[in-house]
Amino acid sequence: MIKKYLISLVAVLFASAIVTSSVSVSANHEGEAIRIGSKDFTENLLVAEIYALALEAEGFDVERVPAISSAIVHTAITNDEIDLYPEYTGTGLLTVLQLPMETDPEKVFEIVKTEYNEQFDLTWLDYSQANDSQGLVITTAKAEELEIETISDLQAHADELRFASQGEFDMREDGLPGLEGVYGSFTWASSTIYDNSLKYQVLKNDEADVTPAYTTEGQLVNNDLYTVLEDDKQFWPPYNLVPIVRNNVLEAHPEIEEILGEVNDQLDTEKMIELNAKVDVDGEEYLEVAKEFFDSLK
Repeated sequence: MIKKYLISLVAVLFASAIVTSSVSVSANHEGEAIRIGSKDFTENLLVAEIYALALEAEGFDVERVPAISSAIVHTAITNDEIDLYPEYTGTGLLTVLQLPMETDPEKVFEIVKTEYNEQFDLTWLDYSQANDSQGLVITTAKAEELEIETISDLQAHADELRFASQGEFDMREDGLPGLEGVYGSFTWASSTIYDNSLKYQVLKNDEADVTPAYTTEGQLVNNDLYTVLEDDKQFWPPYNLVPIVRNNVLEAHPEIEEILGEVNDQLDTEKMIELNAKVDVDGEEYLEVAKEFFDSLK
């Protein structure tokens, strides 16, 4: 009888220990949901959803606040309307902080990390290798014909190329005027203004040879049609993808840094082109693409 009692008591204590341990682990993430924001374009929606899935997998409650205008997303996080969102180092440096141009990725990151912490009580976590910068895209056929790989090569052959501009690019300091200050004049064979949404169709239809673009756009998955030129004189600043988070939230949940860091380690420019293409070229839902990618990390 005593033996049976002792066995039962041990079983009860063991079961109690498991329950206590379980409660203790889940208690780490008790409280209000982590509010994850995103900007209103495919890539940012995708990455924010991947962050949300990663946090949920570790037991966090997550509230999604998608498609915030790029013009007000910074205000949303500083006004405590969201807790974190994916941002770009170049945007932080030039648009938010309005500091001078810098092209070294590590220097840009250190500047924005320091200034955001001091001015806004926000932390930039480690940046990914995904770089959604400005660039120039040429048809692959023309690049091969003229042996063009860099913007310097492009400048030397500009008088043989038709430029598809979006108008404002010809006037912005980070557009053609800035490029010409670094690379020299681009004396295009012709320059015609097209709507940004048509630029790849214009190239595909052989109505132009070169156009401004962003370096993670989904259409660039078609590298047999389009080639991104190397910015060999590093005119454009880096726009590395980074989760930024409110300091008080990170202090309460420091494990967020490691969780999102593991996601960011898997994101580079080629991967973002691939993910963006599934949405913008293949027509898949961004939520499904994000889940498929996150599931592949397990």
